[in-house]
Amino acid sequence: MQALRVVPKVFYFDTFKEFNDEFKIGKNDLVVTNEFIYEPFMKPLGIETNLIFQERFGVGEPSDEMIDAMTKEMKKFNFDRIIAFGGGTIVDICKILALDVPEHSIDLFEGKILPVKKKELILIPTTCGTGSEVTNVAIAELKSKHTKKGIAVEETYGDCAVLIPETVKGLPYKFFVTSSIDALIHAIESYLSPKASPFTEMYSLKAIEMIMGGYKKIIASGPEARLDDLRTFVLAANYAGIAFGNAGCAAVHALSYSIGGAFHVPHGEANYQFFTEVFKMYDRKDPNGKIVQAKEIFASVLGCDAKGEVFDALEEFLNKLIAKKPLREYGMVEAQIDEFTESTIANQQRLLANNYVPLSKEEIKEIFANLY
Repeated sequence: MQALRVVPKVFYFDTFKEFNDEFKIGKNDLVVTNEFIYEPFMKPLGIETNLIFQERFGVGEPSDEMIDAMTKEMKKFNFDRIIAFGGGTIVDICKILALDVPEHSIDLFEGKILPVKKKELILIPTTCGTGSEVTNVAIAELKSKHTKKGIAVEETYGDCAVLIPETVKGLPYKFFVTSSIDALIHAIESYLSPKASPFTEMYSLKAIEMIMGGYKKIIASGPEARLDDLRTFVLAANYAGIAFGNAGCAAVHALSYSIGGAFHVPHGEANYQFFTEVFKMYDRKDPNGKIVQAKEIFASVLGCDAKGEVFDALEEFLNKLIAKKPLREYGMVEAQIDEFTESTIANQQRLLANNYVPLSKEEIKEIFANLY
């Protein structure tokens, strides 16, 4: 069994200028970014390159419609490298843009067209959550299907992943919390994965330690404390990305795509809604398996009894950072419990196959109902 693989070369720089000094962005590049990122980091350096500002093609998380519109714009330029400089939306979109993109990108996500990589891809995340820079997973909302779906193939790996803590400073507090909770979920889901190895566990455990330690500082000193700890969170998100890129995620992600697609809930926030409820279900189904170790990990940080209600304590802890809401507050109605259950089973088998323990249709429905 393969124990660990990290495909992109991983680079670290303290500042964007240091990155540009080495990578030398120029006229043979296409930079996909946001104007609010371009202005403070690229404009002062006088960089002459081809630019696409993602926000001009849609708001929120990636969709096939957004990808299709950006593909048309991209064809106006001549370039060899795509540089994705932004959050998870930009990183995931660029994994698709680096391919030979058909007129309708949904055909790639549904497997009707085989992916063929055409451009070198450099990924610079400006959040501390998705870890997408080191995975081959690209997620998009398929507008006509009212759901999210992923593609995970060799061709969607980046060539270089670049970590620059300076670029995360402008991330608003809410998105900092939800993105880093996403990284925490990557770490613990991959730790419990049937595909976990001693190597992926090492990355998972270190990410959990770093994120939970950082959270304790924020809870003690306030939201601004995160600004002194950005290097920790950027590295932790990357470690968690390496872990889940090898061992995979599971039901938390699978269930979250329902509300993400239907109500446009940001990915990290959607995952947060399902996190502890899924783990409580795992604990009820197999309390004597590897989840014992997972509970001990969190109990040691939270200072609670590992044999008690650890996931309730974890939810209480995370609620000090950002309050969790019932699903009805996003617009969900009771009839959608059945609809989302069916959609999850139909569209997310890749993730559900990676569960710590299998979840039945009735158990998935129970999780939706408990959170409604």
